[in-house]
Amino acid sequence: MKKRPLKPVTTTIARAMLAILLLSVMTTSFSLLTLASSLNDAEAINVSGSMRMQSYRLAYDIQTGSGQLSDHLTKFESSLFSPSMAALEHWTVPTDIKLHYYNLIGRWENLRPLLESGEQQLFLDEVAKFVDRIDRFVFELQEFSVIKLQVLAIIGGIGLSLILIIVLFTIHFTQRKVVSPLNRLVSASQQVQNGVFDVELNVKSENELGTLASTFSQMAAELGKLYRDLEKTVDEKTRRLRHANESLQVLYHCSQELSVSRLSSNNFSAMLDTLIDIEGLTATKLVIEESNGINTEITAGTPADQQWHYQDLELDNQVLGQLWWQYTLPCPDKNLINNIARTLARGIYYNRAQKQAEQLLLMEERATIARELHDSLAQSLSYLKIQMTLLKRQLSKNETDSAMSIISDIDSGLSGAYTQLRELLSTFRLTIKEANFGEALVEMLKPLEEQSNAMLIIDNHLSSLNLDAHHQVHLLQLIREAVLNSIKHAEADEIIVACHQEGDQVNVSISDDGKGFDSTCEKLNHYGLAIMTERASRLNGELTIDTKQGSGCAVALSFTLEP
Repeated sequence: MKKRPLKPVTTTIARAMLAILLLSVMTTSFSLLTLASSLNDAEAINVSGSMRMQSYRLAYDIQTGSGQLSDHLTKFESSLFSPSMAALEHWTVPTDIKLHYYNLIGRWENLRPLLESGEQQLFLDEVAKFVDRIDRFVFELQEFSVIKLQVLAIIGGIGLSLILIIVLFTIHFTQRKVVSPLNRLVSASQQVQNGVFDVELNVKSENELGTLASTFSQMAAELGKLYRDLEKTVDEKTRRLRHANESLQVLYHCSQELSVSRLSSNNFSAMLDTLIDIEGLTATKLVIEESNGINTEITAGTPADQQWHYQDLELDNQVLGQLWWQYTLPCPDKNLINNIARTLARGIYYNRAQKQAEQLLLMEERATIARELHDSLAQSLSYLKIQMTLLKRQLSKNETDSAMSIISDIDSGLSGAYTQLRELLSTFRLTIKEANFGEALVEMLKPLEEQSNAMLIIDNHLSSLNLDAHHQVHLLQLIREAVLNSIKHAEADEIIVACHQEGDQVNVSISDDGKGFDSTCEKLNHYGLAIMTERASRLNGELTIDTKQGSGCAVALSFTLEP
């Protein structure tokens, strides 16, 4: 499209100013010229007016015979040919006035000989006509002067009117083409200064200001685009920095939870609550796999009826559980979730390793006690038992039956003490290597199952996450003691170990279909049952035994997990 040529506004204003200047100069020059010529007109009128009086004075001098006739005649001619009268021959003077002046001169040249020839009466007869001619001449001079003043007024009025018209046009043009666009440009520049770049300049002039307004609008649009792009970039950088900061805070809080002396479900719940703070996540779920197939689940947030996403918690090529999450837009950072998944995997592994280490410490402590008992009390009891056997052999030859009865009771008590000590040593020497409760329970009961023909059924629904090493060791040894009693004394065909949890309440039962026993008989209730009661008190729990002769036995333990 061919661009239309610009119409510079400065050229129009310059032309208007030049027109004003020219009109002013022309009007002033004409006025000055007219005034200058009017000065001679006034003198000419005065001189021609005096010529009327002088003509009558010459007639009076003739009638009275005055001796001043000659002087008055000279003055009359001086007036007739004065410079002001001679100036009437200028080109600006109308031809009629010139002709009247020349006629006056010609008539005077006809009257003057009459005075010189003595025909004064003829002069007196012609004076009146001569004065009439002078009157008409004066009237024409006055009329010419008036006409010049009128022309001067008209020219001045026209010039002033044209100047006013040009001035008003210039003011209107400047207001419309210069001031108004400049005000719009100033307003637009203030809007741009205030950060508003969507400016509209309705300047359609085809001049410099129109070009400037168009260029300014394009510049403002480009600045707005750049500003918005910059804002978008800054917002994106800010969002990334904020997201990075939130990610670092989440990772920091998770690492803080891992730094506690013992990990529990509360620590994992705190990690999931921290994970919910990530922008976009609405619900999270931690699933910790157990060997018994009953997984531990910890949930945070508000689950919705939508798809779950998950990631395996893997450490050293071993899957320890899964991290599940739900999200809305914006999508969460996958790298952050990967890092948190690795942190949770390390937490689960650390929890198990920590529990295993605590169990090993307890087992090592109990093994040390067992060695001390074996090296001291067990050796003494073994020596006394040997001596009692030798004493019975010696006394059986000489002593009475009553002495042998007393010795038999002592031997029976010593044998019972020795048996109890061996059971304690076996208990103390029990080794639990697995940190997971389910796996440790299976490994612990496997040797006992091989010692009996009874079917051993394990129904475990306990999560090892909330069991510390102290709870786990006492619980495993109590179960072992109860199963061992059923194998030794009940002659059962089936032994069932059931472990359940409702909230913080743990319920464990060991039941068999054996012959049972009379719980009122103290003889049968002095070894294993006493040990189990002691371990239940260590767990701050309640132990109940439901049995009677010929109807099997059920040992139930109930205790509350410490928060």
